[in-house]
Amino acid sequence: MKTFHNPLHAAHAGRQEMFRGRMVPSYEVPERLEYVLAELRRRPLGELLEPEVGEAALEQALLRVHTGAYLEFLRGAWQAWVALDPDNAQRDALPSVWPLGHRHAFRMDAPTHHFAARLGQHAFDAGTPLTAGSWAAARAGAGCALAAAREVLAGARGAFALTRPPGHHAGPDYFGGYCFLNNAALAAQALRDGGCARVAVLDVDYHHGNGTQTLFYERPDVLTVSLHGDPATEYPYFLGFADERGAGAGQGCNLNLPLPRGSGFEAWSEALERALREVCDFGAQALVVPMGLDTFAGDPISGFTLRGEHYLRVGERLARAGLPTLFTFEGGYAVAELGANAVNLLQGFEAGAAGGSAGG
Repeated sequence: MKTFHNPLHAAHAGRQEMFRGRMVPSYEVPERLEYVLAELRRRPLGELLEPEVGEAALEQALLRVHTGAYLEFLRGAWQAWVALDPDNAQRDALPSVWPLGHRHAFRMDAPTHHFAARLGQHAFDAGTPLTAGSWAAARAGAGCALAAAREVLAGARGAFALTRPPGHHAGPDYFGGYCFLNNAALAAQALRDGGCARVAVLDVDYHHGNGTQTLFYERPDVLTVSLHGDPATEYPYFLGFADERGAGAGQGCNLNLPLPRGSGFEAWSEALERALREVCDFGAQALVVPMGLDTFAGDPISGFTLRGEHYLRVGERLARAGLPTLFTFEGGYAVAELGANAVNLLQGFEAGAAGGSAGG
């Protein structure tokens, strides 16, 4: 399995985030990727590559998923933040005002020119610091997703886009949940554009992939499935409920499997089995897995209780779906354990794809 890793990821390094009324050090840090990369060097599964994607092709791929206005905002956001106050160069940009999306509240299309207002138009939380290097890191990460999709389209059984910031919370024109560009959606769209008639996205992050769901919610060609903490009590709170099944032409092409905080591997794996049955019934020709590892028992901001050896079994079960599979690196904040858990899952997939067992 080839891994395409982001050479610019460390350019995005948030200092602080707002968490339940107080400023705390960012949980989403460069060390997350470095631990995974180090483990892949210790337990190699295949080549470690930097993506080679042309600027024009990357821009076209981004516009297949995100709006041009949003991309233009991200491209110039840091410069606008510093122009607001030169001292801002020493602190990250966090939103402080939002338009409430309700017809009796604020206009969502108001032609505001103040950067603080524009930031609020495109962000849905105050926990996603925008830094001087956020755009460069996110854009290079999108290149990883596109390169991995090309690898799968060329016949590879699996590929891994190892990048940060993560992506599955980012929607067509908004960011949040540490995510700016939706790498899983970019990969799924690239697979569709490359000839796969039907693509499934199976999100195994602890937090619902609200951005991915939104992007494909009215489409019949991409199935979105998510196993996650119940949004009645877990972030992102306002999406991810079981009654969200798609709309219009996409009716029936979205499945959410929320689980209560404290769920262990038995309940989680039962949900995975249901998810994979849905993927099979859909007739997908390729699978994208937003690979969140914050389901781990030691994760500081999540609530499931999976252990390191469980990820071997998860990878094996994903492989038994028999589909070309692309993994994107999403959540997981127990940093020291993150590398072993990630490579366990990928090793399990490789063993399952070869018809063997990875142990555990």
